[in-house]
Amino acid sequence: MTDQWHATKARLVLRALIKSGWSVKRTTGSHKTISRPGWPDTIFPFHDNDEIGPRMLARIAKRTGLAPEDL
Repeated sequence: MTDQWHATKARLVLRALIKSGWSVKRTTGSHKTISRPGWPDTIFPFHDNDEIGPRMLARIAKRTGLAPEDL
């Protein structure tokens, strides 16, 4: 699963999540709680310029339904 993911900046991942129906429910420091109807709330604990690697992207995808083509 991680073969299809490439390291990406956190701001681009968050932008893709928002485009796919997620919204920022609350922000506490760099941690954002994101929500989407029908899905459990998820913590997005990254600064905008953080580089998110393939393994973490795969974990985020599992919790949010994000796909590589969404980025």
